[in-house]
Amino acid sequence: MKKILIPLAAAALLMAGGACQKKDDMSNNPFLKAYETPYEIPPFDSIAYEHYLPALRAGIAQQQAEIDSIVANPAEPTFENTILALDNSGEVLNKVAYVFFALDESNSSDEMVAIAEEFYPLFQDATDRMTMNDALFSRIKAVYDKRDALDTDQRRLTEDYYKRFTRNGALLSAEDKEQLKALNAELSNLYLTFNKNLLNATNAFSITVTDSTRLAGLPASSVAQAAEAAAERGLPEGNWVFTLHAPSRLPLLQYASDRELRRQMYEGYTSLASSGEYNNLPVINKILQARAKKAKLLGFKDFGAYMTDNVMAKTTENAENLLMQIWRPAVERVHEEVAEMQALANAEGADFTIAPYDYYYYAEKVRQKKYDLDEAKVREYFALDSVRNGIFSMAEKLYGVKFTEMPDAPKYYDEVTVYDVTDAATGEHVAVFMTDYFPRASKRQGAWMSEFKGSSLNADSTWSRPVIYNVGNFSRPTADAPALLTLDEVETMFHEFGHGLHGMLSRARYKGQAGTNVDRDFVELPSQIHEHWALEPELLAKYARHYKTGEPIPAELVAKLQAASTHNMGFTTAELAGAALLDLQYGKLNPEGDIDVAEFEKNVAVQLGMPAELTFRYRSPYFKHIFGSDGYASGYYTYLWAEVLDTDGFELFKEKGIFDPETARKFKENVLEKGGSEDPMTLFVNFRGHEPSVDALLRHRGLKPSSPKAKLDSPSGK
Repeated sequence: MKKILIPLAAAALLMAGGACQKKDDMSNNPFLKAYETPYEIPPFDSIAYEHYLPALRAGIAQQQAEIDSIVANPAEPTFENTILALDNSGEVLNKVAYVFFALDESNSSDEMVAIAEEFYPLFQDATDRMTMNDALFSRIKAVYDKRDALDTDQRRLTEDYYKRFTRNGALLSAEDKEQLKALNAELSNLYLTFNKNLLNATNAFSITVTDSTRLAGLPASSVAQAAEAAAERGLPEGNWVFTLHAPSRLPLLQYASDRELRRQMYEGYTSLASSGEYNNLPVINKILQARAKKAKLLGFKDFGAYMTDNVMAKTTENAENLLMQIWRPAVERVHEEVAEMQALANAEGADFTIAPYDYYYYAEKVRQKKYDLDEAKVREYFALDSVRNGIFSMAEKLYGVKFTEMPDAPKYYDEVTVYDVTDAATGEHVAVFMTDYFPRASKRQGAWMSEFKGSSLNADSTWSRPVIYNVGNFSRPTADAPALLTLDEVETMFHEFGHGLHGMLSRARYKGQAGTNVDRDFVELPSQIHEHWALEPELLAKYARHYKTGEPIPAELVAKLQAASTHNMGFTTAELAGAALLDLQYGKLNPEGDIDVAEFEKNVAVQLGMPAELTFRYRSPYFKHIFGSDGYASGYYTYLWAEVLDTDGFELFKEKGIFDPETARKFKENVLEKGGSEDPMTLFVNFRGHEPSVDALLRHRGLKPSSPKAKLDSPSGK
């Protein structure tokens, strides 16, 4: 699943000074000085491990002094002297947090793990002390009570701060505030443990193949990557190593003829972090209990109610109702897909029933038979550099921006590429964009976007423009071929770039509303709508080139891709919707003791009527979206919620033309530039002309609506 980490994440390899252990000289701490770099890109080659904690403490002290100044102001509270002053506070804190949280995601190390154990609690404590500051909240409330006199974006920012403070304990008694602080500190440490276990468990698992006949069916690129992985581990020629990282795992499940090899990989993945040294099951139970206590303390019936109260959905029930409208048609399609696969397996003489570890393999066989489409051949037209040219071409045609590489710009890893983003017509600087696309042992799985610096309007009416980045875990180049992407990787690249555009093109006046600072169930609209361009013939003709010959992708192959676009959509939709429904059921729990997590998952699957050939997209011990932070907890549904928006929105592009200037202008001005400065439904309606319905999503996925049924009960997990 494509993911985004919000609001703070980035990636940093500490280069020359990274391992330095000498005592920090505060005068040389790069976080405590202005960045003397192009467009204020962090000076990565000057950042050492020893700089993080001193800069964090200095940043906390700076922001506390700024808050003290706001509170001590004798003037009547106004938007400018209270809300805007708070929104602009914490410059040093933000600088160090952006880089540190980045490194923790994409280039972890033993040193960073040690720092993290102190960094996260300090950061959480500073957040708690700010949001539980009675005098500060009193001023915020004074502005909030008179918010109707403010401009639209000012009113919304005021409302956002008021809600943020109340949701973080501003209205609690002193005793309850201390309890909330303790719960927040506990959760912060639990998330750290969950993520550390997941990374270690992922890296601990591998399959070594020594018999080349077991590699039958695998693309040459996958075999080459496995050989290189073996060589990196010091194994002699004739060994092939497969890991749980997606570029290794997914091709094996999709193409390997060896059923036992597929089973090994599938079971390795679905049992990830479920036992042994890196067991996340006890961590999950502690998280669930702490979340339930936190929700109750803040006046909510459960954690799901707490999380959905602050987004477009408003309630768990609304989110669940949407999902069930998608789940039931998806399951009906799954049964049809499995019947096709079983018939094909039987025709080949198989003497088994399709199992979950057969799904990818036989789905690919059915696709090849029905559409004469071999994805291994398709990948030859999707070299990573070609796809990157495609996303840049799309952005220039839609929004008038150009990307020029900055080879001498600071970067945190040698595989990172940095671009100066400019207005194609005027040459004006718009943003810095960085890409970091290949897996490594120190990088967490998945793909995401965030920033090293946000966008905002300065007091002198000049713009401070953002530094945005995309991180991925795409197929690596091999000794004799460039990185050739799967269709899923192509869509992921367009997806994360859509998030990037949301950050790069922001014109919201205030930092707290810029770019992706929007409701969680609106943030996926810009990312998911841009996935649609990836396989549009008009754009494919420009960027999809054979990596050897340079020839454009043939029209007949494009036609096959279009025809196969809804192939296996039952599986992909049910897998996603099932995980989202599992997440919502966790949000309904109020456990006082431990639950049996495996039994809980089983109960949810039974109530859903999940087909036996499926499992949840993420089993709980590696469901990082919901247990690695609060980010998507009771909010994994937002990918499908946003797809309702993006499919409806893209239908306007299809009607007017996928590069229609007026439609692109409306989307840019009403969605990409506005950030969180207005109500998200208002922004969508201003762009589209009406509120969305689930029908466009079902049409796009080739699914048929089904009649509604009773809502899902909340399983106990006992």
